[in-house]
Amino acid sequence: MRIMIRFWIACFIVLILAAGVYGEEEKKWSDQAELSYVDTGGNTDMKTLSAKNLLKYKFTDKLEGAWKAKAIYGESDGERDAEKYSTELRLNYLFTERFYSAFIAGWGKDKFAGIDSEYRVGPAVGYKLLDGPKHFLSSEAGVNYVNKEYTHGTEEENLGGRAFAEYKYAFTEKNRFSQSVEYLHDFEDSNGYEVNSETAVISALNNYLSLKASYLVEYRHRPVPSSLDDTDTTLAVALVVNF
Repeated sequence: MRIMIRFWIACFIVLILAAGVYGEEEKKWSDQAELSYVDTGGNTDMKTLSAKNLLKYKFTDKLEGAWKAKAIYGESDGERDAEKYSTELRLNYLFTERFYSAFIAGWGKDKFAGIDSEYRVGPAVGYKLLDGPKHFLSSEAGVNYVNKEYTHGTEEENLGGRAFAEYKYAFTEKNRFSQSVEYLHDFEDSNGYEVNSETAVISALNNYLSLKASYLVEYRHRPVPSSLDDTDTTLAVALVVNF
Protein backbone atom coordinates (compact mmCIF):
# COMPACT_ATOMS: atom_id res chain seq x y z
CA MET A 1 0.00 0.00 0.00
CA ARG A 2 2.76 2.50 0.92
CA ILE A 3 4.66 1.74 -2.29
CA MET A 4 1.53 2.41 -4.35
CA ILE A 5 0.88 5.70 -2.54
CA ARG A 6 4.46 6.88 -3.07
CA PHE A 7 4.29 5.90 -6.75
CA TRP A 8 1.14 7.94 -7.44
CA ILE A 9 2.38 10.93 -5.43
CA ALA A 10 5.64 10.87 -7.41
CA CYS A 11 3.62 10.74 -10.64
CA PHE A 12 1.61 13.77 -9.51
CA ILE A 13 4.76 15.77 -8.77
CA VAL A 14 6.11 14.94 -12.24
CA LEU A 15 2.80 15.96 -13.85
CA ILE A 16 2.73 19.30 -12.03
CA LEU A 17 6.33 20.07 -13.00
CA ALA A 18 5.64 19.07 -16.60
CA ALA A 19 2.57 21.28 -16.67
CA GLY A 20 4.69 24.26 -15.67
CA VAL A 21 7.37 23.52 -18.27
CA TYR A 22 5.21 22.63 -21.24
CA GLY A 23 1.95 24.38 -20.43
CA GLU A 24 2.56 27.26 -22.83
CA GLU A 25 3.61 25.15 -25.82
CA GLU A 26 1.23 23.96 -28.47
CA LYS A 27 1.16 20.18 -28.36
CA LYS A 28 -0.63 17.19 -29.80
CA TRP A 29 -1.25 15.51 -26.46
CA SER A 30 -3.05 16.26 -23.23
CA ASP A 31 -3.22 14.51 -19.86
CA GLN A 32 -5.61 14.57 -16.92
CA ALA A 33 -4.65 12.84 -13.67
CA GLU A 34 -6.74 12.43 -10.50
CA LEU A 35 -5.64 11.44 -7.00
CA SER A 36 -7.69 10.91 -3.84
CA TYR A 37 -6.32 9.50 -0.57
CA VAL A 38 -7.90 9.00 2.87
CA ASP A 39 -6.01 7.74 5.96
CA THR A 40 -7.72 7.65 9.37
CA GLY A 41 -6.48 6.32 12.71
CA GLY A 42 -7.66 5.89 16.28
CA ASN A 43 -11.14 4.46 16.64
CA THR A 44 -11.37 4.08 12.85
CA ASP A 45 -8.42 2.60 10.98
CA MET A 46 -9.02 3.04 7.26
CA LYS A 47 -6.91 3.75 4.19
CA THR A 48 -8.26 4.37 0.68
CA LEU A 49 -6.38 5.35 -2.48
CA SER A 50 -8.06 6.22 -5.76
CA ALA A 51 -6.12 7.25 -8.87
CA LYS A 52 -7.09 7.88 -12.49
CA ASN A 53 -5.25 9.03 -15.58
CA LEU A 54 -6.45 9.96 -19.07
CA LEU A 55 -3.85 10.54 -21.79
CA LYS A 56 -4.95 11.77 -25.23
CA TYR A 57 -2.85 12.10 -28.38
CA LYS A 58 -3.76 13.60 -31.77
CA PHE A 59 -1.88 11.70 -34.48
CA THR A 60 -3.43 13.66 -37.36
CA ASP A 61 -6.41 15.95 -37.92
CA LYS A 62 -8.53 12.81 -38.41
CA LEU A 63 -6.95 10.27 -36.06
CA GLU A 64 -6.97 10.49 -32.25
CA GLY A 65 -5.87 8.07 -29.53
CA ALA A 66 -6.58 7.83 -25.80
CA TRP A 67 -5.37 5.71 -22.89
CA LYS A 68 -7.34 5.60 -19.65
CA ALA A 69 -6.23 3.89 -16.41
CA LYS A 70 -7.90 3.63 -13.00
CA ALA A 71 -7.05 2.07 -9.64
CA ILE A 72 -8.89 1.89 -6.30
CA TYR A 73 -7.38 0.25 -3.22
CA GLY A 74 -8.74 0.20 0.31
CA GLU A 75 -7.94 -1.24 3.74
CA SER A 76 -10.07 -1.21 6.88
CA ASP A 77 -8.62 -2.29 10.26
CA GLY A 78 -5.66 -3.81 8.41
CA GLU A 79 -7.82 -5.93 6.09
CA ARG A 80 -8.09 -5.25 2.37
CA ASP A 81 -11.71 -4.46 1.48
CA ALA A 82 -11.40 -2.80 -1.93
CA GLU A 83 -9.21 -3.55 -4.93
CA LYS A 84 -10.19 -2.52 -8.43
CA TYR A 85 -8.11 -1.86 -11.55
CA SER A 86 -9.03 -1.04 -15.13
CA THR A 87 -7.42 0.27 -18.29
CA GLU A 88 -8.73 1.16 -21.74
CA LEU A 89 -7.18 2.03 -25.09
CA ARG A 90 -9.15 3.63 -27.90
CA LEU A 91 -8.54 4.98 -31.39
CA ASN A 92 -10.96 7.47 -32.97
CA TYR A 93 -11.25 8.30 -36.68
CA LEU A 94 -13.06 11.58 -37.35
CA PHE A 95 -15.22 11.54 -40.49
CA THR A 96 -16.43 15.07 -39.66
CA GLU A 97 -16.10 17.37 -36.64
CA ARG A 98 -19.11 15.60 -35.08
CA PHE A 99 -19.24 12.07 -36.53
CA TYR A 100 -16.53 9.49 -35.78
CA SER A 101 -15.76 5.79 -35.52
CA ALA A 102 -13.76 4.13 -32.75
CA PHE A 103 -12.01 0.91 -31.83
CA ILE A 104 -11.92 0.23 -28.08
CA ALA A 105 -10.04 -2.38 -26.05
CA GLY A 106 -10.20 -2.62 -22.28
CA TRP A 107 -9.27 -4.78 -19.29
CA GLY A 108 -10.56 -4.75 -15.72
CA LYS A 109 -10.24 -6.52 -12.38
CA ASP A 110 -12.55 -6.19 -9.36
CA LYS A 111 -12.19 -9.10 -6.94
CA PHE A 112 -14.69 -7.76 -4.42
CA ALA A 113 -17.31 -7.67 -7.20
CA GLY A 114 -16.46 -11.24 -8.20
CA ILE A 115 -14.41 -10.42 -11.33
CA ASP A 116 -10.87 -11.79 -11.48
CA SER A 117 -10.28 -10.57 -15.05
CA GLU A 118 -12.45 -9.02 -17.76
CA TYR A 119 -11.54 -8.18 -21.38
CA ARG A 120 -13.64 -6.12 -23.78
CA VAL A 121 -12.77 -5.29 -27.38
CA GLY A 122 -14.81 -3.98 -30.29
CA PRO A 123 -15.76 -1.16 -32.68
CA ALA A 124 -18.13 1.75 -32.11
CA VAL A 125 -19.55 4.82 -33.85
CA GLY A 126 -20.23 8.14 -32.18
CA TYR A 127 -21.85 11.50 -32.82
CA LYS A 128 -21.57 14.86 -31.03
CA LEU A 129 -25.11 16.20 -30.88
CA LEU A 130 -24.07 19.39 -29.06
CA ASP A 131 -20.58 20.83 -29.34
CA GLY A 132 -20.48 23.92 -27.13
CA PRO A 133 -19.70 26.51 -26.18
CA LYS A 134 -21.80 25.85 -23.04
CA HIS A 135 -23.59 22.58 -23.76
CA PHE A 136 -21.85 19.39 -24.93
CA LEU A 137 -23.67 16.12 -25.68
CA SER A 138 -22.14 13.04 -27.30
CA SER A 139 -23.36 9.47 -27.85
CA GLU A 140 -21.77 6.16 -28.89
CA ALA A 141 -23.01 2.72 -29.90
CA GLY A 142 -21.01 -0.42 -30.64
CA VAL A 143 -20.44 -4.12 -30.13
CA ASN A 144 -17.94 -5.91 -27.88
CA TYR A 145 -16.35 -9.30 -27.58
CA VAL A 146 -16.33 -9.95 -23.83
CA ASN A 147 -14.34 -12.50 -21.84
CA LYS A 148 -14.81 -12.74 -18.06
CA GLU A 149 -13.03 -14.87 -15.46
CA TYR A 150 -14.75 -14.92 -12.08
CA THR A 151 -13.12 -15.25 -8.67
CA HIS A 152 -14.94 -18.52 -7.90
CA GLY A 153 -13.33 -20.24 -10.92
CA THR A 154 -15.85 -20.02 -13.79
CA GLU A 155 -15.32 -18.26 -17.13
CA GLU A 156 -17.66 -16.96 -19.82
CA GLU A 157 -17.36 -15.22 -23.17
CA ASN A 158 -20.03 -13.54 -25.26
CA LEU A 159 -20.84 -10.90 -27.82
CA GLY A 160 -22.39 -7.81 -26.33
CA GLY A 161 -23.67 -4.37 -27.21
CA ARG A 162 -22.67 -1.02 -25.76
CA ALA A 163 -24.49 2.32 -25.68
CA PHE A 164 -22.97 5.43 -24.11
CA ALA A 165 -24.00 9.06 -23.68
CA GLU A 166 -22.34 12.00 -21.92
CA TYR A 167 -23.59 15.52 -21.24
CA LYS A 168 -21.36 18.39 -20.10
CA TYR A 169 -22.24 21.91 -19.09
CA ALA A 170 -19.45 24.49 -18.93
CA PHE A 171 -20.10 27.11 -16.25
CA THR A 172 -16.84 28.72 -17.34
CA GLU A 173 -13.90 27.56 -19.45
CA LYS A 174 -12.46 25.57 -16.52
CA ASN A 175 -15.51 24.78 -14.35
CA ARG A 176 -18.05 22.24 -15.52
CA PHE A 177 -20.69 19.65 -14.69
CA SER A 178 -20.86 16.25 -16.41
CA GLN A 179 -23.22 13.28 -16.46
CA SER A 180 -22.47 10.04 -18.29
CA VAL A 181 -24.43 6.79 -18.67
CA GLU A 182 -23.15 3.52 -20.15
CA TYR A 183 -25.32 0.48 -20.94
CA LEU A 184 -23.72 -2.94 -21.62
CA HIS A 185 -25.90 -5.75 -23.00
CA ASP A 186 -25.21 -9.47 -23.30
CA PHE A 187 -26.70 -10.74 -26.57
CA GLU A 188 -26.67 -14.34 -25.30
CA ASP A 189 -28.32 -13.61 -21.94
CA SER A 190 -30.80 -10.75 -21.71
CA ASN A 191 -30.40 -10.74 -17.90
CA GLY A 192 -26.68 -10.11 -18.17
CA TYR A 193 -26.84 -6.36 -18.69
CA GLU A 194 -24.91 -3.68 -16.79
CA VAL A 195 -25.44 0.06 -16.28
CA ASN A 196 -22.72 2.51 -15.23
CA SER A 197 -23.34 6.16 -14.37
CA GLU A 198 -21.04 8.99 -13.27
CA THR A 199 -22.08 12.44 -12.07
CA ALA A 200 -19.27 14.93 -11.57
CA VAL A 201 -18.48 18.60 -10.91
CA ILE A 202 -15.03 20.04 -11.59
CA SER A 203 -13.89 23.37 -10.12
CA ALA A 204 -10.59 24.94 -11.18
CA LEU A 205 -8.06 26.08 -8.59
CA ASN A 206 -5.66 27.50 -11.18
CA ASN A 207 -4.63 26.78 -14.78
CA TYR A 208 -3.41 23.28 -13.96
CA LEU A 209 -5.09 22.13 -10.73
CA SER A 210 -8.78 21.41 -10.10
CA LEU A 211 -11.00 19.74 -7.54
CA LYS A 212 -13.41 17.06 -8.74
CA ALA A 213 -16.42 15.72 -6.83
CA SER A 214 -17.98 12.63 -8.39
CA TYR A 215 -20.58 9.96 -7.72
CA LEU A 216 -20.25 6.65 -9.58
CA VAL A 217 -22.94 3.95 -9.74
CA GLU A 218 -22.17 0.50 -11.20
CA TYR A 219 -25.14 -1.86 -11.56
CA ARG A 220 -24.95 -5.54 -12.61
CA HIS A 221 -28.33 -7.14 -13.15
CA ARG A 222 -26.81 -10.63 -12.81
CA PRO A 223 -23.82 -10.56 -10.43
CA VAL A 224 -21.64 -13.67 -10.27
CA PRO A 225 -21.88 -15.23 -7.74
CA SER A 226 -25.52 -14.27 -7.12
CA SER A 227 -24.81 -13.65 -3.40
CA LEU A 228 -23.03 -10.38 -4.27
CA ASP A 229 -24.80 -7.02 -4.25
CA ASP A 230 -25.92 -5.90 -7.70
CA THR A 231 -24.96 -2.23 -7.14
CA ASP A 232 -21.64 -0.58 -6.24
CA THR A 233 -21.38 3.15 -5.53
CA THR A 234 -18.36 5.43 -5.10
CA LEU A 235 -18.46 8.99 -3.79
CA ALA A 236 -15.12 10.76 -4.17
CA VAL A 237 -13.39 14.14 -4.03
CA ALA A 238 -10.11 14.20 -5.94
CA LEU A 239 -7.29 16.56 -6.87
CA VAL A 240 -6.99 16.85 -10.66
CA VAL A 241 -3.90 17.85 -12.66
CA ASN A 242 -4.43 19.01 -16.25
CA PHE A 243 -1.68 19.59 -18.78
